Order: sequence, then structure tokens, then C-alpha cells
Amino acid sequence: MRIILFAILLAKLSVAHVPALPDPSWLPGIVPVRPAAEYPLITPSPSLQDPTRTVNFRRGVISDIKSHLSGAESKVAGYIGSELSGLPSYVASGIPNFFQNLPTGDAVKSSLGLDDSQIAALPTQVLNVPSYGNWTDQGWNLRFHGNVFKQPNISQSKLDDLANVFLIDTSVESLPPPQASQARNLTAEIFVLQQSNQNVTFNLAPAPTAGASGEQGGGGAVTPKGGQQQIKFPSETTVEGDFDGFVPINGSGLDDGNSTDHIQRLNVYTQGDINGNATAYLVPPEGLTIISDIDDILRVTKIYEPKEGLLNSFARPFTPWMNMPDIYANWSRSIPNFHFHYLTTTPEQITRNYMDFIYKTYPGGSFDTRPLNFSDVSATLSIRLFLLQKIFLTFPKRQFILVADTSNSDVMKDYPKMAKDYPGQVKCILLRNTSATDSGDHFPYDTSGFENLDNKTYMFFNVPDDLTHLDIVNANCLNTTIPQHVTFDFQGLPFGIGSGASSTLNPSSLWTISVAVLALSFGGLQMMLF
Repeated sequence: MRIILFAILLAKLSVAHVPALPDPSWLPGIVPVRPAAEYPLITPSPSLQDPTRTVNFRRGVISDIKSHLSGAESKVAGYIGSELSGLPSYVASGIPNFFQNLPTGDAVKSSLGLDDSQIAALPTQVLNVPSYGNWTDQGWNLRFHGNVFKQPNISQSKLDDLANVFLIDTSVESLPPPQASQARNLTAEIFVLQQSNQNVTFNLAPAPTAGASGEQGGGGAVTPKGGQQQIKFPSETTVEGDFDGFVPINGSGLDDGNSTDHIQRLNVYTQGDINGNATAYLVPPEGLTIISDIDDILRVTKIYEPKEGLLNSFARPFTPWMNMPDIYANWSRSIPNFHFHYLTTTPEQITRNYMDFIYKTYPGGSFDTRPLNFSDVSATLSIRLFLLQKIFLTFPKRQFILVADTSNSDVMKDYPKMAKDYPGQVKCILLRNTSATDSGDHFPYDTSGFENLDNKTYMFFNVPDDLTHLDIVNANCLNTTIPQHVTFDFQGLPFGIGSGASSTLNPSSLWTISVAVLALSFGGLQMMLF
């Protein structure tokens, strides 16, 4: 009976990068920026890629779990799986209906009743994502990536209708005014018109600090003596409005990467859009880089609880997870030339809020997000792995600290894979165990990828304070006071399900399997959003 009730409930559920800088008007073609602000100005963000093109990353999880359960438990899990097959496909696949068939491009134009003359009158805007550069035998190469788009004017009533699609058991009208405003703003940033075949030109200048090491917006970087130049991106934007590529830059006034350990910081101004500015980090070939996820490790998201996850992402102010900012601030202060890189599979349209949150709360650094350009099949099937491999291959002599949480199934596969595929480059893997600390997380997590890794190079932790006194520079990544209990199998199922302790099915087991398998039907939500 509980299984049927859960199935019914599931079916019903379907229903700045950097602060503004000194006046760069001396650069050719640059519009003077506004006066300096305390925090980064964040570029408006581009639209959501049609999510029907996103694969179901939770595919096969139920069958994998069944293979590790005792006979009786496996039969029950199989029964639940067959019952799920009778539900709408988007429930069984873990992709809620409200994330399918969102309008993009011509569909946005049609749904908003726009004609070509109205679109032509809209200003062209640029999302310029904070990037990194690498040193080669030919000098510095700087990555430029982002999106070109136009923002339609949408009435508040229409925005409310569109925003309500993203909310569960509430509406924009029912939210407190600040949350309603945020929901409308984010929705407006989703429903935009990407601009293909556009040329983008950037102007570079030395970047004064956004904050000292360990301070908000700060990071392990220095301001170079020079670097002023204009760069025309060598190719036009894609059909989705994206641009992404490395471009050689003039090294005049910049320290050579083979003669310095310092990370050099540049401002990247987008010509023609005073909001399209970002920070770039010229990272030397050797040193230490932290690659950090954001959701449920740096901020409270609760993506494993769909209603809470959507509210925390679309309406509520971004909130740091406990005292995690103190941990990152300490690392920024105590580890020389520490490069911070934030990698999230959040779609580009939410990049604005994420950059703003990071630069106000954590050390400044470069970013990777889910691009709109899905022409690369490998990027479509495993975007996090694709982005991890990009930065590892860009810096083959650097070493990395990987940080995330256990609710990401791709993290649980990709992080240990990077340690095995790039031996000697991964110093530490640090994962918050959300199943152990948050009663709302019913997702199991798979630790099989960690088998045969040195157990001193990874740690599953519960609270930020567990990370204090770790010597991550020397790969001492384990706090021995924190029990690990790693089984190299599926973990996080309550009451010991799948632990092999008992082959007898009992009411607790039935209840647990019901919750766990049905919770997995929402697994795609995490991959769609975060």
C-alpha cells in the first residue's frame, strides 16, 4: 500500500565575476565602466538548453542496486521497478515534466509574440565566464568562454506564469517579495534569445585585487604590471550563442609562466557590453589547484529534496553551507599561489547567481559550467568528466584537490576515475557525506570507484570542521578521527539494506527499498540542474 501511495504522489508531482575596475577608457573601443563596486558585477545569463536532449544519468542505478541486495530484497526492488514502469516516462526516468520542452530560440520568439524588428531593437549582451590561461612554449594562451544573447522584455504576469513552472506546491505570488523578485529575475534569464554567428572582441587589462587572500573575492593571484591588449575571438558564436576556446595573448608586461609561481589576474572587458566583464587567471604550469563543486558543498541546495532544491535555487538567497567559507579562506591564506576553480554542471543560465555568490563568499577563481553547445557527444554524456579532463590536460604538471558531495552520482564515478587516469595529479578527494548528515537525502552513493586508491588520499566528511588541520599540500587528506566505513559498494541505504547483514526481508527493509528506489526516480533532477 505504501508503494502505491508513493507512486501516486510521484505522479502528482509531475503536475560578477570581479568588481568594476579603474577606468579603462584608454583601451581602444572600450566603453568606460561604472564606478568601482564592492562586489563583482555579474553578466546576465543565457537560456536553458532544451532538457529533452540531456541523458538520464541515473539510468541503471536501480538494477545495479538490485544486484547487491539479498534475494528477498532484490525481488521487492524489482517489483517496485516494474511498478515505476507504469508511471509517466518522465517520472520513471527521474526527469520531472516541468523540465521538458522549455522554449529556446524560435520557440521563445513565438511564445512571447516577438517579431524580427522587436528582436533587432534589443541590445546584444554577453555572458563572459571567469577563465584560466596556461603557459606553452609559444607563451600565454587564455581561454575565453561564454554566451551571446538578447534579453526580451517580458511582462510581470508572463514571468509569473513561467516562474511557477519551476516551483512545487507554491507559486511566485505566494513567495515573500524578495524571493518572488529573484524567481522572476532568474526566469527572465532563462527565456532569452541566443545569438549565433556573432563576433566577440575583448580588451584585457591588469586586474586589481577583489580581496586579499582569504577574503571575500580574494584568491591566490597577483596583479601583473602589464597585459593590456585587444583580442578578437577567432571564430563566430555557435548556433546556441556559445564561444569557447584558447587564444594566444601578448605577454608584454606579464611574467613568463616558466619563471614565476604566481597566478596573474587580468580583467577581461567585452567590447560593446559594459556588463560583459570577467576575471581571467594566468596559471603557471606547476602548482596546486582546487576544483570545487558548489551545490550542497559550498551552499545549501538540497537538490535531493526536489521542492527544497527548486526553492533554494530559484527563489531563496544563496546560503553558505555552515562554516565552509572559513575553510576556503584559511586555505587561500595559508597555501601560496593556490588556484581556485569552481566546476558545476549548472546550466549557463544560472551562472550569474553562482558567480555572484562565490565572489561574495569564497576566494575568487575561474569557472566551468554546463555549456549550451551540445554538439560534442562526449560532453553531452558526461559533462563533469569532460570539463575535468579539459583542465587536467591543460595543466598536466599541476596537482589537484577535488571537493564535492556524495549526492552527485557523476562525482562518485568521475573523481576516483581522474585519480586513476591521471596518476600523481590528484592529491586529495574530499567529499561531504550528505546521506550521513542530511535526513532528506535518500539517494545511495557508490564508493566502488575508490577501491585500490590510497585511503589516505580521500575522505568522506560530515561537517566543514572535519577538514581543519588537514595537510592537503602534502597529500595528508584523512582526518583519522572521522570514521570512514567505505565498503566499495553502494552505501547510504538506511537500516543496512544491501550490507549483506541479513538475507531476510522485514517491514523496515520493505519501507527502505520503497523510499530509496522511488527517490531515485528524481535522480535526473540533480543532473538536469546541478
